[in-house]
Amino acid sequence: MLSLHRINCQAIENGKTKNYTFTGEPDQMKKTILITGCSSGIGYCVAKALHERGYRVFATARRRESVEMLLAEGLESFRLNLTDSNSIHFAFEEVMRRTGGELYALFNNGAYGLPGAVEDLSRDALREQFETNVFGWQELTNLAIPVMRRQGYGRIIQNSSVLGFVSLPFRGAYNASKYAIEGLSDTLRLELRGSNIHVSLIEPGPIASQFRMNAVKALAKYIDVDNSFHRERYQGVLARLNKQGPVVPFTLPPEAVLKRVIHALEANNPQPRYYVTFPAYLFGMLKRILSTRVLDVLLAKSGNNN
Repeated sequence: MLSLHRINCQAIENGKTKNYTFTGEPDQMKKTILITGCSSGIGYCVAKALHERGYRVFATARRRESVEMLLAEGLESFRLNLTDSNSIHFAFEEVMRRTGGELYALFNNGAYGLPGAVEDLSRDALREQFETNVFGWQELTNLAIPVMRRQGYGRIIQNSSVLGFVSLPFRGAYNASKYAIEGLSDTLRLELRGSNIHVSLIEPGPIASQFRMNAVKALAKYIDVDNSFHRERYQGVLARLNKQGPVVPFTLPPEAVLKRVIHALEANNPQPRYYVTFPAYLFGMLKRILSTRVLDVLLAKSGNNN
């Protein structure tokens, strides 16, 4: 569970001053967590598990039917659309109303991937990718930080990706959004030093989820496949996205991410980064030891096969 609080005090006993230390569990208000993107996959898994672990979980989702499903399962839930500032502010104000103005942790998780060659990405396509994956997260984080500063503690956990530190072909928009999250989170961590507000990045590789299904919808909306130079390559991309079950080795269930989230929430000194799945560890190591040219060869081959 969460780290014990230590309270130091003094008392006068028989004319002498004595020091006492009391430890105890933090109260329930300090175990509140706001999570985005809880309709399925990682967000759903983490919300359910933390609720069972004793946290007060605010599980948000973009679609009304997802909220109704979460409510039916006993979670506190309401809508939060990361592309809509009004929705973000309403959701955060609702959390503040219900908790009396306190929040222990924020888990930024809601995101989607837009497949497509960089030369096929319009400004509108990139803007939409960043509205959800970056700007919405940062707006929500900026609402949480003053609350955490005032109470003197807090945890901000960002669900990034292995594609936040290495790139694969036809993932340019998603790569860029996760690189942006990594940069913002690293900077924020430096700026929050000494505040008792900890920032951690989760960097998963392949995780079983509905991510590919949402990617197919995004591709159909924003990419003109028929008129693209990469028309034939897109057939392979679509085949991979539409395939049932895991399409790459070492795919893990969402519980693999849950373990890292729990550590980021409960460790006295949470790690700045948590790799999840073998590919994340592998590419993290290769990026440190290989030249850019050699790594490009490996990533190009990997991207062509996935």
